[in-house]
Amino acid sequence: MSSPWGALRRRVLTPNISATKLSVRGFHYKDETARELLETVGRSFLEGYGFAAESRTPVEAERKLEEMPHKFRGFAYEGAGMGFAVRDALPFGRGGRTLRFLEGKARAHDYMVIVGVGWAMARVPRSRWSRLGLDEDPLLRWLALDGYGFHQAFFHTEKYVRDQYREPAFPWPVDGHREYSPRGIDQGIGRALWFVGGADPKVVVDLIESFDEERHADLYAGSGLAATYAGGLPADELRWYADRVGPYLPNVAQGSAFAATARVDQGLVVEHTGVATRIFCDMTPDEAARLCHDTRPPAVAELPEHPGIPAFEVWRRRITAAFTTDADVTA
Repeated sequence: MSSPWGALRRRVLTPNISATKLSVRGFHYKDETARELLETVGRSFLEGYGFAAESRTPVEAERKLEEMPHKFRGFAYEGAGMGFAVRDALPFGRGGRTLRFLEGKARAHDYMVIVGVGWAMARVPRSRWSRLGLDEDPLLRWLALDGYGFHQAFFHTEKYVRDQYREPAFPWPVDGHREYSPRGIDQGIGRALWFVGGADPKVVVDLIESFDEERHADLYAGSGLAATYAGGLPADELRWYADRVGPYLPNVAQGSAFAATARVDQGLVVEHTGVATRIFCDMTPDEAARLCHDTRPPAVAELPEHPGIPAFEVWRRRITAAFTTDADVTA
C-alpha cells in the first residue's frame, strides 16, 4: 500500500483516465473490439504511470507491475518509465529512479521503459532533460524519440497529424546526430497513427499517405510496431494492410520485428504477436527476435564503418534489408 504522500503524488501527477478515450481524443472509431483494445492499452499505461508516481522505490512499483494482465503489462512498464522520469525531473528530487528501475525486472522491458521516458520529454521542461538518463544507452536512447513522437501525435493530433508539423532544430541528443531526431519522432508518430486511425487499416494508410513521401518509411515502420505489439486486427485485415503498403512492407516488417523482440524478451508473447509476424515478416516471434538480436550493433552512438549514421539507424537498415531483395535498402 502506498504512503499518504505517494497517494497524493499519484493524484497530482497522473493524467485523468478520460484522456485515453478515443471519443475524447477525436480518434477514428472502427468497432467496439478495436475501441476496447486501444483504450485498455491507454488505461494500462496510466496504471503503470500511477504505480511509479506513488511508489517509494522502483522495487515497490515493480511488484505492482508484475500483477498487471499478461497482454497489457508491457504498456504498464512503459507508463512507469514515464512516471519515474517525470519524478526524476522534478525540482529538489534525488533523481536516478528511472535508472534504478531499469536495474530490476524492467531490464527485460527496456524498449518500453525508454519509450516511456520519451513521453516525459514531452511533459517536462527541456532544461530538465539532463536528469532523465537519456544517454545511458547510446543505441536504445533513440527509442525515447519514438515515445516523444507518439505523445505529440496522441495529445496534439491537430498539429502533428492534421498539420503534419515537424520539430525545427530539435535540441537532443546533445552529442550529435540531431539531424536524425525528426526520423525518430516520425517513428513514434507512425505508431500513434494506429491509435488515431482506431486500428482501421484503411484509415491508417490514408493518414500516412497524407504526409510527405519522404516520411512514409518511418511512419510505416511505426505502424508495423503498433499493429504487432498492440494488435487490434484479425488476420485478414493484417493481410490487407500488408498488401496495401506495397514497397513499404519491409519497413512495416522492421517495426513488427522490433515489437516481437520486445514481447519475446519480456516473456509476454500473445497469439496476435505470431499472427502479425507471420503476415508482415514471414517469421515466428522468436525468429523475428533472433533477427533483431543477431543484427543489433553494440551500444554505441556510431559505428566506425558507418560514419555519420547513428548505430540505431544502421540496426534498422539491417533488419529492413532482411525483408527485401535489395540488401542496400535504407530504412
